[in-house]
Amino acid sequence: MSTGQRTGSIEVRHLRAFLAIADEGSVTRAATRLRVTQPVVSRTLAALERHLGVRLVDRSTHHLALTSEGVAFLDKAAAAVAAFDEALDPGRLRGWPLRLGHAWSAFGPYTTPLLRTWQQRHPETPLELLRIDDRTAGLTRGEVDAALLRGPVNTPGLVTEVLFTEVRVAAVAADGPLAARTSLSLADLTGGAVVLNTVSGATTLDLWPPDARPAATLTVANTDDWLTAIAAGRGCGVSGNSTAQMHPHAGVTYVPLDDAPPLPVLLARRDGPGHPALPRLAELAREIVARERPMRP
Repeated sequence: MSTGQRTGSIEVRHLRAFLAIADEGSVTRAATRLRVTQPVVSRTLAALERHLGVRLVDRSTHHLALTSEGVAFLDKAAAAVAAFDEALDPGRLRGWPLRLGHAWSAFGPYTTPLLRTWQQRHPETPLELLRIDDRTAGLTRGEVDAALLRGPVNTPGLVTEVLFTEVRVAAVAADGPLAARTSLSLADLTGGAVVLNTVSGATTLDLWPPDARPAATLTVANTDDWLTAIAAGRGCGVSGNSTAQMHPHAGVTYVPLDDAPPLPVLLARRDGPGHPALPRLAELAREIVARERPMRP
């Protein structure tokens, strides 16, 4: 395990050990991953917990689990390690890339204009578009510098700006009875199951009135599984119109929803110092929307 900068008696290796345990769910597997012995990992975790004054991992069960304090600390530890590794990556010293995360559909119809215009105006700063299946697209974990998100985002420590809104559509099996309709209502989707992406999606049961919700739900973890389930006839889904444009699927038909509220598309960043190019990104994103939107139906 590599050593790192000290913060009091704590080093980056303590955070790496905690993250490995959280990912693997086992001290033994974490030790194998880090190429150290199990007692070393146990002592490292214990030292971190003593320093913080809280227990991060519940060892009372057969399978290790994070305590509530451990869950709260997880994103902070991941962001700190990511920032440390980023700072010491020699390949990024010449051109500091601006990492833009998204969970699905990126910037919708404005994605290509954004990437092309950025490359023309700021060739010295590569813009990396990264899909990360997470509600904040890796932003809270420090995996990206900014993120394009959809729907309400109430995560503490994030600053968001609504760039545009898009209409919602229903995603239904292409060979199902709803695919032939020219439009649908939310009530039309309540007779069967609704497929919900609970990891990174923006649709929840709160979209329907409490007394008129779908008969059943099927949960998935990413857009690919969401599309596969709908194409297989296991349920229908609701998403923004950008999904229809960015994720066409032979087994899925997208139908306009008449009564669903529009879906906001946000640019999010962490509150505090960040990549120096973030203001330029926000400015260009606003410009692209203002320039391209009148040209589109």
